[in-house]
Amino acid sequence: MHGERHVSLFRNGRNQAIRIPREFELEGTEAIIYKEGDKLIIEPIRKKSLTAVLATLSPVAEDFPEFIDLPIEPEDIF
Repeated sequence: MHGERHVSLFRNGRNQAIRIPREFELEGTEAIIYKEGDKLIIEPIRKKSLTAVLATLSPVAEDFPEFIDLPIEPEDIF
């Protein structure tokens, strides 16, 4: 963990903004920001793995139609 760093707050249109020093840069292009008391906490949004996404899905309740595996017939393509 890096130490503390004094930074300046500024206005960007109607928003208050802060320049994040290089040693505190977050990965990615999006983050979540929230307050805990007087603290402002910024966390990067990490992409979930496919396994994690699949684990959040509920099972399919309906039956799939029966799959008929037809034999392959040769075709003359010349």
